[in-house]
Amino acid sequence: MTVKVGEKAPVLTLKRKTSEGLSEVTIPSGARKTVLLFFPLAFTSVCTEELCSVSAGLEQYAGLNADVFGISVDSPFAHEAFAKASHITVPLLSDFNKEAASAYGVLFPDLVGLKGVAKRSAFVIGADGKVLHAESSDDPAKLPDFAKIRAALGSK
Repeated sequence: MTVKVGEKAPVLTLKRKTSEGLSEVTIPSGARKTVLLFFPLAFTSVCTEELCSVSAGLEQYAGLNADVFGISVDSPFAHEAFAKASHITVPLLSDFNKEAASAYGVLFPDLVGLKGVAKRSAFVIGADGKVLHAESSDDPAKLPDFAKIRAALGSK
C-alpha cells in the first residue's frame, strides 16, 4: 500500500555514488523538507527528461528549504554514470535491494517483463517527517505534477 499524506514517512538509508566515492544517505533527514522522486530506470527517455528538468530547477527547491532525491533500483554505479552522461545534478539514490520502493508501496510487480522496478512516484516530506504530498502512477510515461509538489513545499 502506498504511503499516504499525513502518515509518517519511512526512514531509510540508501547508497549514493559520486566521484568522491560511495556514501550512505538517510531519507528523510529531518532537518529540511524532502522530495523523493522514484523513477523506473536510469538511461530511459522519460526518466532522463524528468531528472534533467528537475536538475535545471534545483535552486527553486533549495529556495523552498527542500532537498530533492531521485531513487531507482539501479545500482549506485549506474546512477553515477547516468548523472555524468545526462548532466543530472539531483542526488541519485540506489534502491538496489528494493527496500525504499517496497516501504513506500511503489514497487511494480511487473513492468514490460521487468519485475521489481519503482513506479514513477513523488513524495514530499515535511521537516517533521510527515508526508505532505504523495502521488504514484502505473503509467511510467506520466511525470509527477511538479506544480503540486512545489505547492506542498509552500511555494506560491
